[in-house]
Amino acid sequence: MAPAGYDHGSITGRLTIKLGYFVLTAKLGDIVAAETGFIIARDPDTVRAPDLAFIRQSRIPQSGRPIKFWIGAPDLALETMSPSDTVFDVDEKVEEWLAAGTEIVWVLNPRQKTVTVHRSDKSVQRLAVGDTLDGEAVIPGFRIPVAEIFE
Repeated sequence: MAPAGYDHGSITGRLTIKLGYFVLTAKLGDIVAAETGFIIARDPDTVRAPDLAFIRQSRIPQSGRPIKFWIGAPDLALETMSPSDTVFDVDEKVEEWLAAGTEIVWVLNPRQKTVTVHRSDKSVQRLAVGDTLDGEAVIPGFRIPVAEIFE
């Protein structure tokens, strides 16, 4: 897969910093960056890597973080759309994450400056500039104006 473009990296990086600071300060769990592999299915093995993921503290092994791929889905996965992504590609990723057990998938669309929130209960919410993205029960207390993500 080709590397992401600068805008994609900047937007994802900005949210990674803000979410990461919140999660680490509150000791809620781990934030992992792009290219971190998650084994979301077996036989055959399916490994996916979101642009950003969150794992609750209660799911991190007492023995420490795994060295290799995480077995299972993250609690939250974030996908930032690239100019080459099709709606079909993004929908397929979202469905894979939810089917594997991810509770919330955030899809950032830099062109439209929107965040679409996909939940495990199959509800979907589209947020635009002027709205606020909320970590809900997965990352309680985290809130960020959508406009700040795309500044």
